[in-house]
Amino acid sequence: MNADKLRTVQDWVAYYRHEFGLPVAERGGFVMLPVTAKVGIVHVPITRAEKLRGALQQHRHTGPMLARQIRWSFLTEPDSRPGDQVMNVLDRLDIGIPAIGSAVMLPTGLGRWTREGCHWVVPPAKDLQLPPLSMLITTALAVGAGSED
Repeated sequence: MNADKLRTVQDWVAYYRHEFGLPVAERGGFVMLPVTAKVGIVHVPITRAEKLRGALQQHRHTGPMLARQIRWSFLTEPDSRPGDQVMNVLDRLDIGIPAIGSAVMLPTGLGRWTREGCHWVVPPAKDLQLPPLSMLITTALAVGAGSED
């Protein structure tokens, strides 16, 4: 499939499913990726997200990342859920881990400007290897973000 020829939300749903194996669906005129036992999301404030991306690239664990105005969303493989203490720290740092059953909106374009107000910083790849949730959380906590830590 050629992404330049995709026009409708249905086209994009088929593209994400066929090209990357993502379990997306059309909901309300948008492409939605549900959080499941196999695909998770971590929302990170932009300052920390940029540092996190650098650390992940350095360790060659980069997975797909979406950028929005105030936060980035990292796709991850849910290997384990953080305990209560870690969740409290994440909440304090405004790092969110949506529960199974929630969803994140994916862009209907691969460029920087899409109607959804988000774009891929690192788009999904054909042989999609998502970083484990535990590693992403550990790295997000380790990189720091300045005054909020």
